[in-house]
Amino acid sequence: MQGAGAASSAVGSYYSAQSNKTSLGLQADLADINARMSESAAQQTLLTGQREEQKSDIATANLKGTQRASMAANGIDLGVGTANQVLTSTDVLGEADANTIHANAVRNAMGYRTQGVNQTNQANMSRASASAISPLTSATTSLLGSAGSVASNWYQYNKAGAI
Repeated sequence: MQGAGAASSAVGSYYSAQSNKTSLGLQADLADINARMSESAAQQTLLTGQREEQKSDIATANLKGTQRASMAANGIDLGVGTANQVLTSTDVLGEADANTIHANAVRNAMGYRTQGVNQTNQANMSRASASAISPLTSATTSLLGSAGSVASNWYQYNKAGAI
């Protein structure tokens, strides 16, 4: 009876180890998918940042054009004094806005890429853990562990004359 229990335990250990190995493999595959999604999000963030930066540049150019037209319509010389300072300030502030948009996009993309690296590392760790699991070794270890108990009980029953 104990022998059947030992065999059952060995089979259970085998399938438990196989299940753990499969589960870790699936976790690794999911982490790979998440890493690819993070990279895609990073690229999309950079593309969106470029578009926003272009919109900012266009808005700055439109503002500067409006300022120039307004000053010229009022007979103001655009190349000297306050008019020149206003146009230069518009350029500087527009460039600062564009740089802020660019920096924010790069920072956000870096966050997504960091997530991607973490997910790739998780996939690698799951695969390494899965490769370290041997269902056959688990079953053999369980069987060998039970064999000592079965042999001991058999010896005691035999000694007592029960067998």
